[in-house]
Amino acid sequence: MDTDLAGHRSRWKDVRMPPRKRRSFTTEYKVEAAHRVIDSGRTIAEVARELGLNESLLGEWVKLERRRIAAAESHGEKPLDAAEHAELLRLRRQVSELEKDNAFLVKASAYFAAMQKNRPGSI
Repeated sequence: MDTDLAGHRSRWKDVRMPPRKRRSFTTEYKVEAAHRVIDSGRTIAEVARELGLNESLLGEWVKLERRRIAAAESHGEKPLDAAEHAELLRLRRQVSELEKDNAFLVKASAYFAAMQKNRPGSI
């Protein structure tokens, strides 16, 4: 038997749980989950159980979404509903991807133009 730092005996020397892979969630998912609580009047615990989430994590998402809604209302704007907000985020991501694609194509065309110029017999 082994002993730990406090001098306690342990039979479970090398028995360890494998580390759990950290899950990541999209912003759309977080907003949708928060609105399941906000729009339905259900408790955070109920929705967290339904989605397989930790209550404190979902509670944080709900708090952030309520702040976002309050900030929009304080500026006299109508806050986006969950679907509109998710669509806005999706479109922003798509624009970002298209900008990256465009930058790549500009560089590629410059590269191939330079290659064409350096070929023997090219004009």
